[in-house]
Amino acid sequence: GPPPGVEVHAVDVDPFRYVSLPAMVKFVSPLPLAYWPSRAMHRKLGALRTSGHWDAVIAYAAPVAQYALSLPIPRILEVDAALSYQMRERFMQGGHLAARLRALVSWRKAYWYESFLVRRFSAATVVSGRESGCVRSMVSTAPCRVEVIPNGVDCTHNRPGLAERQPHRLVYNGALSYDANYDAMVYFLSEIYPLIKRDIPDVSLTITGSTTGVDLNGLALDDTVTLTGYVNDVRIPVSEAAVCVVPLRRGGGTRLKILEAMALGTPVVATSKGAEGLDVVDGKDLLIADTPASFAEKTAWLIRDIEFQRYLAANARMVVETRYDWGQIGRQFVRLVEETVDTHRNSESQR
Repeated sequence: GPPPGVEVHAVDVDPFRYVSLPAMVKFVSPLPLAYWPSRAMHRKLGALRTSGHWDAVIAYAAPVAQYALSLPIPRILEVDAALSYQMRERFMQGGHLAARLRALVSWRKAYWYESFLVRRFSAATVVSGRESGCVRSMVSTAPCRVEVIPNGVDCTHNRPGLAERQPHRLVYNGALSYDANYDAMVYFLSEIYPLIKRDIPDVSLTITGSTTGVDLNGLALDDTVTLTGYVNDVRIPVSEAAVCVVPLRRGGGTRLKILEAMALGTPVVATSKGAEGLDVVDGKDLLIADTPASFAEKTAWLIRDIEFQRYLAANARMVVETRYDWGQIGRQFVRLVEETVDTHRNSESQR
């Protein structure tokens, strides 16, 4: 159950209820489907609004921000990963004309609506400096404070030595039901993994997370690849691996999968996109590789070099302890909320 002082009011709504709608409906919709409102959520917030005194409301991610607008109290929005930022990047990456057109339309729709939302909040947080510029442009002249507060990891719960290391095992700790993870594994299995297997024939790969609704036929799977499905404790397969691979090519935010692996003592090989938003050093805290040949070469080298594995793991653990532990990040966020509430109260008292 929830900790003392916390009440949970569940709303029986599937957040992915519109995903299967026809592409044409998504294209002509004035809003991205993620922002289509839920009457049940509006009713729930309406009931809570009159049930007590609230000092502030915190909305996690832009799709739920609309429900906070009816509350006449300080509002803080955790943007997490702005959809408009992701769609802009997808548009800039190119591709065939239809894909670029879809990305352009999604980008502009998301930017318009996210701007409408953010300007109505007292403060907004993003998890990486790369996205702060995008959100600050949305704020424009509105009195919304924008802060970078990174994602983090529980360094006590996630610690090295939880499982015996398997020397030739790789892990990808990202559910394939998320399109950026699926794309990463399409890329890895078709272009990188064959090169690693040629160099290290007994290498294996574990992919964690639910595969419900995932088109597995689009992945170059073989008997060296294990799909765990949902696991109760993802720390174990990550701790068992010699290397955590993060070959992401799209997406936004901060890579929790990398922070978890670093905290667990599993060295990481990632693309630049995979490590985006993290304050880490290539060759010291992890390895960065942006071509299939380079990614395969660095992964195989790391599998063989046990001493270098230990070097990266020790440095990475130091990084998460000093910069990404939830304790210090939580204190930073609490300070932002308290300052936002104080500013609101001072403003009200001067009227």
